[in-house]
Amino acid sequence: MPSPSWSKERAEAIIEAHRRREGAALPILHALQEAFGYVPEDTVPLIAEALNLTRAEVHGIVTFYHDFRHAPPGRHVLKLCRAEACQSMGGDALAEAAQARLQAGWGETTGDGSLTLEPVYCLGLCACAPAAMLDGKPVGRLDAKRLAALVDGARR
Repeated sequence: MPSPSWSKERAEAIIEAHRRREGAALPILHALQEAFGYVPEDTVPLIAEALNLTRAEVHGIVTFYHDFRHAPPGRHVLKLCRAEACQSMGGDALAEAAQARLQAGWGETTGDGSLTLEPVYCLGLCACAPAAMLDGKPVGRLDAKRLAALVDGARR
């Protein structure tokens, strides 16, 4: 479980552990998100200095990839598939229903901090209905009733 508390010393240790790898930026960012639950803004200058990049370059990497969070996630993370196959099977309507039920958009966390809604682009589960992941566990054959149960269960 990620620790939500920021620690410069811990971040520096993570960066140091990966900085000599080829293409180190992504492994560093993934490790930071694993440790803190998100990529703290305060890590951007640390990464830039360690990799001899500008802050703008690091910021560009962080914001380009949808997998990196910019704030701590909720207690649960619901990822809804946004790939074309799921969209063609009713995924757009389910996504709209989820956003309305949660009163949260993509990458946002509910006001009570219970759930973060994120897009994912193909889980490989869309044979006949849209798919999702809740806390890393895949959920296939998603429909409105099953989505409501997932959301309500996560909000308890």
